[in-house]
Amino acid sequence: MTSRFEARRQKILEQLDAPDGEYHDLSPKGSIDAPIRELISEINGFDGIVTTSSCSGRISVFLEGRKADGNASNKPGEGEESRAGPGGKGGGGTWLFISHDPVEVPIASSPTDFMSQFGLRKASDDNLSRPDAQCRFIHLKFEPMILHILSASLVHAQNVLNAGMGAGFRESGAVSLGASKSGEANPVVAIRSTGYSFDSIIGYQDESGCNISLINEAHLRTLVYIANERFRINEERIARFRTQLLELYKTTSNATSGSSKSGWEDADARKQRKRAEGLAKQQALQNASSERIASTGSDSLGIDGFGSIVS
Repeated sequence: MTSRFEARRQKILEQLDAPDGEYHDLSPKGSIDAPIRELISEINGFDGIVTTSSCSGRISVFLEGRKADGNASNKPGEGEESRAGPGGKGGGGTWLFISHDPVEVPIASSPTDFMSQFGLRKASDDNLSRPDAQCRFIHLKFEPMILHILSASLVHAQNVLNAGMGAGFRESGAVSLGASKSGEANPVVAIRSTGYSFDSIIGYQDESGCNISLINEAHLRTLVYIANERFRINEERIARFRTQLLELYKTTSNATSGSSKSGWEDADARKQRKRAEGLAKQQALQNASSERIASTGSDSLGIDGFGSIVS
């Protein structure tokens, strides 16, 4: 009988194998981020784990949703529009800009126009209104990689969690640790870190619906520099996570199967390993033959091929 985990894993892999034109997920971009596609493929090649959602890390500009009145609940009544929750999500919040790669910054002597790139307008005499607590603010954010990985057991989950923590994703954790009705425990591990994320308010939406900048172009440029530096840190931690997961998975695989073979072994490595094993076997046979000749004076083998001496 197919296990609950294997059934879910197979369904996820079938969705990921869909052609680019047919695949779509719930992220703003609607597909796996290019910077971690290879990592996702490698993780999903292991037994016992499969990714369920991911983000490689991003810089974004986000317009908050409509806020609830001071005395009103965030839950909409019949016929009412939804309102934003903490952080501005919901209530019609809108992404004005998203990039999963560092944003190009011209050399210092060249001008930038991040204000237009991020959908902002410079404050002028025509929009001198100042924001208040109920305004829809505009945020520039950097958010590190986050991965959600479904595991077949607590042991698999622990390996993933150890790799994440060791790579610097300090806020990683696991949920669904208890067994289901079928007796399976399939924890979901979140690999994440908030230590090098940031969120800066850079503007607001005025009463006429214009997105007005609260800072100048030089300040925007500085924030983009900071976000790009966080991307570098993010890339380093992703690389460490990949390496640590490989080492932990190989250790577990060797302990349970006694084999040095790993799902991470590429074709060249396998060729070299097979060649080394063949040479070692050949040398062992030669050594055994030499020992027999030295002890019996004959190099003949019996018909059983196991060293029975023919008289």
